[in-house]
Amino acid sequence: MPVSKKDIEIFVEERVKQDEVFIVELTISADNVITLLVDRATGVDLDYCAALSRAIYEAFPLEDYELCVSSAGIGCELKVLGQYLKNIGNEVEVTYPNGSHKKGILTEADEEGFTYETEEREQVEGQKKKALVKHSYRHTYTEVKQVKDIVSFK
Repeated sequence: MPVSKKDIEIFVEERVKQDEVFIVELTISADNVITLLVDRATGVDLDYCAALSRAIYEAFPLEDYELCVSSAGIGCELKVLGQYLKNIGNEVEVTYPNGSHKKGILTEADEEGFTYETEEREQVEGQKKKALVKHSYRHTYTEVKQVKDIVSFK
């Protein structure tokens, strides 16, 4: 009997709500591989993923399915609002549809879009040398190709 993506989604959302965990992505492939990515502001550890996996197996008949439950790791594409909120204050790389990209600090996010700030070297009137100039960019989620958090070891 096929497993419904919607049924799994409803079950998981209800199960993780009290832990402030959110679904980043849930897919069921043509060859019956269920992939579930979850996250929360403080991160999700391996034990949590294992417990969630056991709960899903107990709730659904998954004899003909392979189940992979994991957390959205560092450097992953930001896909849902919860990930954007988690990364406010962190450096991100924004890739635009034309392939260009900019790095900056994520400063805010809401249902409509996100804002990030960059510092770019520009010629400033009255100065001989280029200076760092701060810019703020606001985009809807559909205006950009992808946004990734950047791992920095500075």
